Amino acid sequence: MPETKFKQINIVLKYLLFIAGSVSLILGIIGIFLPLLPTTPFLLLSAACYIRSSERVYKWLLANKYLGSFIRNYREKKGIHIKIKTSALFLLWATILFTSFFIIKILIISIILIIIAIAVTIHLLRIKTIYD
Repeated sequence: MPETKFKQINIVLKYLLFIAGSVSLILGIIGIFLPLLPTTPFLLLSAACYIRSSERVYKWLLANKYLGSFIRNYREKKGIHIKIKTSALFLLWATILFTSFFIIKILIISIILIIIAIAVTIHLLRIKTIYD
C-alpha cells in the first residue's frame, strides 16, 4: 500500500475515533443525570478513543474537574464517591417508581423495570464507596 494511502486511512481513523469519543462523552454526561445510562463506561470509551485520536482532548478529559474523577477512580480501583452513589440510587428509584406507577400501564413492563432497578442497586452497592 502506498504511503499516502496509509496516511489517509490514519487520518480517517483518527476522525472516526474522535467522533466516537465525542458521542460517547455526550452519552456519559447525560448518564450523570439519567440513572439508567452508565456514566463511567461511556467516559472510559471516550478516553480510549481520544488517546488514539487527540492527545490534547484526552489530557483535557482526565484533567476535567467533573469528568476526570470518574476515569481516575475507575483506573485506580478506588470506587464511587458516596454523593454520586447516593444521588444515582435516589434518581434511579425515583425515575423507576414514577415511571412504573404513573407512565407505564402494562404490569409486566413495570415489574421488569423494578427488577432492573434492583439489579442496578445491587451492582452499585457492591462497588467500593469513597467517603470524603
